[in-house]
Amino acid sequence: MKEKVLILDFGAQYTQLIARRVRELEIYSEIIPYNALPETIPSDVKALILSGSPFSVRDENALKPDISAWVGKMPILGICYGAQYIADTFGGEVARSDRREYGKAHLNILNANHPLFVNMPQDSQIWMSHGDTILEMPKGFELLANTESIPVAAYASQPGQFGEMICCVQFHPEVTHSLDGQVMLSNFLRGIAGLTERWTPDQFIEETIENIRGLTNGEEVLMALSGGVDSTVGAILLHKAIGDKLHCFFVDNGLLRKNEFEEVLKNYEGMGLNIHGIDAKEKFYTALKDVTDPESKRKAIGRLFIEVFEEEAAAYPEVKWLGQGTIYPDVIESVSVHGPSATIKSHHNVGGLPEHLKLKIVEPLRMLFKDEVRQVGKALGINKDLLGRHPFPGPGLAIRIISDVTPEKVRTLQEADAIYTAILRKHGWYDKIWQSGAILLPVLSVGVMGDERSYENAVALRAVNSMDGMTAEWSKIPHEILAEISSEIINKVKGINRVVYDISTKPPATIEWE
Repeated sequence: MKEKVLILDFGAQYTQLIARRVRELEIYSEIIPYNALPETIPSDVKALILSGSPFSVRDENALKPDISAWVGKMPILGICYGAQYIADTFGGEVARSDRREYGKAHLNILNANHPLFVNMPQDSQIWMSHGDTILEMPKGFELLANTESIPVAAYASQPGQFGEMICCVQFHPEVTHSLDGQVMLSNFLRGIAGLTERWTPDQFIEETIENIRGLTNGEEVLMALSGGVDSTVGAILLHKAIGDKLHCFFVDNGLLRKNEFEEVLKNYEGMGLNIHGIDAKEKFYTALKDVTDPESKRKAIGRLFIEVFEEEAAAYPEVKWLGQGTIYPDVIESVSVHGPSATIKSHHNVGGLPEHLKLKIVEPLRMLFKDEVRQVGKALGINKDLLGRHPFPGPGLAIRIISDVTPEKVRTLQEADAIYTAILRKHGWYDKIWQSGAILLPVLSVGVMGDERSYENAVALRAVNSMDGMTAEWSKIPHEILAEISSEIINKVKGINRVVYDISTKPPATIEWE
């Protein structure tokens, strides 16, 4: 990769969206924390983007990295906080708004000939989300656009002021509500910054295989597979790079979907992977007995998985590496690696193994979003049915049982989930949904089944549409299909007499309930 864009993360909720939008333009991008900007500019970095932030440049402890070494050396785009930071740094005035400016607005372009606004309509809809306003631009900058409510919606350095241009926008071009935001980003990256390289799945595969070979240097790799998209694509990339030096295993933790253990092993037949299954159901059920706290469940499952992994690793004393299917949202939601973003929950793919194992980690997909993983899988020729599988949480059904986990509850939820999935497939809705699943609730309700009164469990159905899991909208499944699912579950799954449908978005809710 000879060209890339660096995105400086000031902790905004939309930073990952900036990276996604840049990649949709087939331009490789990386996010780094606001305080990790290299003093020496890497030769492959061709543009710098400053993200938004929940902070204010007027705060005493405002995030203000020194970008002086970068100014003039390459084009810079400041978005929201980034635009305010540029204004504040170069002598402009930023003040608190009279009211928080949030939501849709329309851009009044004052200089339609500016390269930032090529092919953009005059009244383009944009998305605002900020509490400060730029009242005065720095000297050497020109006003490009405003809106009905703010005086400075876009501005840029005057030609020749710094060498390479600085462009700043007070709105968020990365969100879909900014209807022409992608056009503007293309104008900046392809037009102003002059990036020409195309970052494609085929190019990613070629580079990743080469990197894996260089990283592992002929040493053996052990990898646990789940049957999901991430671990499968990661394993195939590793296999193409190192062949039989990759050893795979699949653990039945008793928390899988109905018949999943057998189906996953069958799916891998003919793919060339060296894999075997491990039955560890009873170990996991014992470890989860009477555990109800979601984080405690995750940690218990994680600890036990490490124990199983240690037993497996003992059979391969020559193994030096652990392969993982970690993807970008796993990293972002687990720990503030790329900026000051908050921890939401622990992820099974992120974290360390016991030091005594002395295994190094190789993560072929670490910087990819879910949809990018699927694109890579398609380019690798992986079966489309496997690539189309809905994401499934690492802790499995344990975090879809909102109480303690028992074999009986798992079997009940497996049956309900299997019915849910089968009916979605029957009506062609499975492939229209990004992720679905049934959740067993710790709620007993009165019902009437036949001539008898029942007092049994409720199940919630969850279905969302998303591009990468960072945000999600609930899926608008037709009522008649939901009615069929409800009827089948109540009639065929013993212990359930009520079905509800979750219509929460992420944020503020998460996709999983725990």
